[in-house]
Amino acid sequence: MSINKLMSACAIIALVSACSTQKTNEWFVSHNGNMPSNERIEQIAKGDSQEKVRQILGSPSSVVSLDRNTWIYMSSDVKRVAFMVPEEVERDVLTIRFDDNGTVMELERLNKDNGNEVKISSDETEAPGEQLGFFRKYFGGVGQYSPFGGMGGSNSL
Repeated sequence: MSINKLMSACAIIALVSACSTQKTNEWFVSHNGNMPSNERIEQIAKGDSQEKVRQILGSPSSVVSLDRNTWIYMSSDVKRVAFMVPEEVERDVLTIRFDDNGTVMELERLNKDNGNEVKISSDETEAPGEQLGFFRKYFGGVGQYSPFGGMGGSNSL
């Protein structure tokens, strides 16, 4: 076998093995979240209690902090390859809203296609209170640290 044929065969093998397959792509995809199966979600109906929902679906991924009656179950698949920007391949979000009695009012399911992307604002909200000057901000704690509870106090031996 000549060198040219051997090199050609090696080049063809390298090209064929470099072709992307579904299995190769799965190596770079990470799954995040705890979305319950469709069979479990179908067991939930309007009027079910929070306890029943927790027994069937498990604990939610998140509970909305301003409205404790909204539970969110979510998952996503993110593809990460070397230095490239991560790409969200799939997203699944289930929102369950409860009334004041703790029973299911509404179930809403969203995916990557029908969800909205939220842009994060870089604006800052000014907090009311004392505005510290440079020296007070950076040197205000000098001399106030006492690792052994102070000298001559009740903590001394």
